[in-house]
Amino acid sequence: MPTAKLQSAIGLPFPVTLPADDRTSAAEADFLLLFDECAPGLRRYVGSFGLGGAATEDLVQEVFLALFKHLCLGRPATNLKGWLFQVAHNLALKQRHKTLQRQATEGAWDAELTERVIDRAANPEERLADEQRRQRLSEILRLMPERDRRCVYLRAEGLRYRDIAKTLNVSLGSVAKSLVRAVARLTAADKE
Repeated sequence: MPTAKLQSAIGLPFPVTLPADDRTSAAEADFLLLFDECAPGLRRYVGSFGLGGAATEDLVQEVFLALFKHLCLGRPATNLKGWLFQVAHNLALKQRHKTLQRQATEGAWDAELTERVIDRAANPEERLADEQRRQRLSEILRLMPERDRRCVYLRAEGLRYRDIAKTLNVSLGSVAKSLVRAVARLTAADKE
């Protein structure tokens, strides 16, 4: 398996140059097998230290990077699953200790809360698209015959057909026809 595929699997941002020999190929195969088998469990275990999602992902990547180096250097490959969890445990303890020290000096920061905060505001592209849509529909509404436009406005205010007819002093059938025409024009304009 090429090293580039392996790098993308573990999220390495830099090229790793390793001697291409049988030991490296075997290390890559063992690594990928262990990654598929152990990564979810490692994430859960490291997450139990309360480090937060991003820190947990970073730490799991560090663990697998250490595993890859371990395998490439030809070190013992016995009980690698246990080795992974031991390395993860030690790294998580160090990370938690660093976090607690930082919190003691900088004050508490609720990382979990910040990860749960979702910005519900539309992004600039969505705002632009909404504004263009609003302008297009406003223009269609402005170009409608007066009666159709008034029927739309009154219906948008929640008036029933009967109340619209009474307000505009037209028949109930005229209100229905005006609204059908207006809605058809607005719907067609909205599909553009």
